Amino acid sequence: MSQRASKRNASTALVPRFEAVDALRGLAMLWMTAFHFCFDLNQLGYIRQNFYNDPVWIWQRSLIVSLFLFCAGLGQALAAAQGQSWPRFWRRWVQIVACALLVTAGSWWMYPQSFIYFGVLHGIALMLIISRLTAHWGRWLWGLGVLVIAMNFIAAGAMNTRASGQFIEMFNAPLLNWLGLVTRKPITEDYVPLLPWLGVMWWGVAAGNWLSKQSAGRLAGPLPMALKPLASIGRWSLSYYMLHQPLLLGGLLALGWWLK
Repeated sequence: MSQRASKRNASTALVPRFEAVDALRGLAMLWMTAFHFCFDLNQLGYIRQNFYNDPVWIWQRSLIVSLFLFCAGLGQALAAAQGQSWPRFWRRWVQIVACALLVTAGSWWMYPQSFIYFGVLHGIALMLIISRLTAHWGRWLWGLGVLVIAMNFIAAGAMNTRASGQFIEMFNAPLLNWLGLVTRKPITEDYVPLLPWLGVMWWGVAAGNWLSKQSAGRLAGPLPMALKPLASIGRWSLSYYMLHQPLLLGGLLALGWWLK
């Protein structure tokens, strides 16, 4: 075996899978799939729901994104605690960025007036770098998470009452609205800016830091058989994320064609 292959295998061995975390991520994937299935039914006219204003759907989306980002922070902290190397981190990061660009291209094809330019994968790519660099901050990340989430509301209120119109519009523009300091939601199908969502990922990192010191053995233990499928989905979360919508839409379109 070559020296390079030996180093790669050693790096991989340093980052074992935690099935409990995979199962939690898998739960988020299934919830997201159910949400998108209903969204697709609505888009195709099978049901009538207001996904953009109805609190039932708005809160579901927020909870799903929160679970995604919490799991991402949790996984990053556990990987860092197990000695994940920077090259391994960057390999995964490049995969996420490539998928984010595919999402942008696909959404532009389907929704040219509201395509996704800073959705959940774009946000995760940026926040993972920040989380990697700050993972050693320990318990401070709990408070920083609260601060970041609070800043989202405090800044929005301050901009609404004190800032000049030109200053407000600068942050509403696509060039800067990825920060989250906006007074109105951009016209896009998915929007996950730095504020407040970095706070949720930081909570995940803080939880991962605590668990790696207190309960790593329990996390690494075997799951009940009933939860194994969830862990399998969570293990391949990026591939699942990229494939689920084309399969859902394709299946619904095929069903509609067959029923005609």
